[in-house]
Amino acid sequence: MKATLWHNPRCSKSRETLAILQDAPGVEVEVIEYLKHPPTRETLAALYARAGLAPREGLRKAEDGAKALKHASDEAILDAMVADPILIERPLVETEKGVRLGRPPEKVREIL
Repeated sequence: MKATLWHNPRCSKSRETLAILQDAPGVEVEVIEYLKHPPTRETLAALYARAGLAPREGLRKAEDGAKALKHASDEAILDAMVADPILIERPLVETEKGVRLGRPPEKVREIL
């Protein structure tokens, strides 16, 4: 099984999620450092749709830029995330079984 991890190596939750994926038998992990290689708007929207999340639920609310998006539409939030990928909550993991936001990291086991 292939798992794609949208990863920030400076994030402890992202590193924990990577370890779970690497330890899972039969899982081939593709790591995308999303701050260096951000997803397109279409990719991000598709990931959230597969995860059953609204873009607002994938917004990293602790970031300064997120405060201005408190009352923004999902479309505006997606645009902001693409313009400034630090606003994307991490880690996101995609497999053939679905997409999960690794908060807590153990949630990714649901799609392995």
